[in-house]
Amino acid sequence: MNSRTIVQTKAQPVLGLFLGVLLALLGTSFFASNAWAQFDKTTWPAKVATPALDAVDLQGKTWNTTELLGKVVVLNFWATWCAPCKDELPTLQTLHDISDSQTVVLTINVREPAARAARYMQSTGLTFPVISDAKGELAKRWGVTVYPTTILIAPNGPARWRIMGDVDWSGAQANAWLADLRQNTSAPNAAAKPAPHKP
Repeated sequence: MNSRTIVQTKAQPVLGLFLGVLLALLGTSFFASNAWAQFDKTTWPAKVATPALDAVDLQGKTWNTTELLGKVVVLNFWATWCAPCKDELPTLQTLHDISDSQTVVLTINVREPAARAARYMQSTGLTFPVISDAKGELAKRWGVTVYPTTILIAPNGPARWRIMGDVDWSGAQANAWLADLRQNTSAPNAAAKPAPHKP
């Protein structure tokens, strides 16, 4: 065996390792770019009235449909046991932090004690408003069965979009959705009035 053969034999594992690392990096960047593509965005059903909102958040502030008129509302349903929810929440915090007074991030913690949601918020440093829905009544009223689910509500009151799955709310795509809501408030179901609150 000559010295050239020895060099080639030793180089092959190194080359294989290099190619393996290169492919892994390419795969990681591909999946990272698609990490937020795991959602399903559909229009709110035209024949379904937007439910009324009248609830108190963990800080004692009351939120209602009338008060929210004139604002784009990002209404997010989540739970602490939901891994995609926990991935998404920091981006909702960013949106909350950078939004003007015409955009409201309002979240609903579903089927968990209010104390658990409050502890989670405190431990993670999240500060956006959270409404406790310990019995799942709000989720049922809004037709939410998948977590996270976000409802986008137009400034004139009607729900326009339902997004099931996690989204990067600090990204360009979400920003475009919100900008579209601000500009186009006359959707086919825009005239729908909020459904009356049933105790």
